[in-house]
Order: sequence, then structure tokens, then C-alpha cells
Amino acid sequence: MFSLQRVLGRDHRFFELMESSAEEARTSIQSLTRVLKQLNSNPAQDPFPEIRRKEKRAAAQLSEHLCSTFVTPMEREDVEALANVLYKIPKAVEKFGERLLLAPQHLEGFELARQIQMLEQAADVVTKMVRELRHDVSLETIKGHTDLLQKIEGEADKLMIDCIHRLYTGNHNTLGVVIQKDLYELLERIFDRCRDLGNVVFRIVLKYS
Repeated sequence: MFSLQRVLGRDHRFFELMESSAEEARTSIQSLTRVLKQLNSNPAQDPFPEIRRKEKRAAAQLSEHLCSTFVTPMEREDVEALANVLYKIPKAVEKFGERLLLAPQHLEGFELARQIQMLEQAADVVTKMVRELRHDVSLETIKGHTDLLQKIEGEADKLMIDCIHRLYTGNHNTLGVVIQKDLYELLERIFDRCRDLGNVVFRIVLKYS
């Protein structure tokens, strides 16, 4: 069994900052799924810059806390890797959201229902993995979460290939194809960032097991 609580002692602030960062990452994905669902029915608002600003503040607070109070057997590079990958999730979401809202008139047939479900599932797994660092957690449990994120990322890749194939073989205008292909690739990056988070957490748990 692994317990980051034992490694870090009782530094509850450290856990709070990590969990807050994970929650902001999930909030960014939830905001994206809402925008996608409303894209064809309502004028879409842009919630992503504010979400990323909150995540940036959380990352900065975590870094400051690490520099000022973190004196433990855990290597700083592990904490920094975790903070970095958590920050990159809303950053990738914001980039996708910006492009999505630039030209909604070119998104006819841009259907992401399955990807939305998978994004929400990945966001829940990411948050759960970070929360579990506070408690005793087995390597097998963390590996199960990591494997699930790998599976979600692999299925997302297959969906992206299928979607791009339809773009290339269907009767679409050239500009629409370019825009939608760009969006599919940016969406893939979000799944990659969630997978990266799983890998970082797994390495931390494995190191200190």
C-alpha cells in the first residue's frame, strides 16, 4: 500500500492544492462538454480563459508551497511533474475551445457525442487519482485507473481516425475539412494530457510503494 500522506506527513495544504488543481482540470473539461452540447442551439460563451487563470493560480500556489515547506523524502521533480501535467489539461482544453468558437459556421456534421462521454469519464478518473494520493492506495488500484485512461485515450484515437476518414471521403468544403481536422487533433491532445496525468501518478505511487 502507498500513502503519500505518510511521505509528506500532515501537510494538508499540499493535498488541498493538488486536489484543487485536479478539480479545475475537471471543471475545464465539463465546461467544454457543455459548450459542445450547446454549440448548435445557443450562442456559445467562452468560459475557458477564466478556468485556465484559476488553474494557473493553483499551480503557482502549489509551486510556492513546495519551495517554502516541502522537506520530505519525495523528490521535488515528482511533485513538479504532477503540477505541470495538471496545468496542461485546462491549457489544452482552452486551446480547443478557442478554435471551436472561432468558426462554428464551418462545423456542420461535427459530432462528438461519444468523445464527450469519454472526456467526462477521463476527467473523473483524473480527479479520483489525485484525491487518492491523500489516502492509502494500492499500486494495483492506481494501475487500474492508469489502464482505464490508456484505454480511453486509445479509443479516442480510433474515433479521431474514423472522423478524419469521413472528412476526407465525404462531400465537404475544403475550409470545413481543415477546421474540423484541426479540432479533432486538438481534442486528441486533451485525451493525451489525461493519460499523461495517469502515468505520472502511477510512477509516483510505484516509486514510493
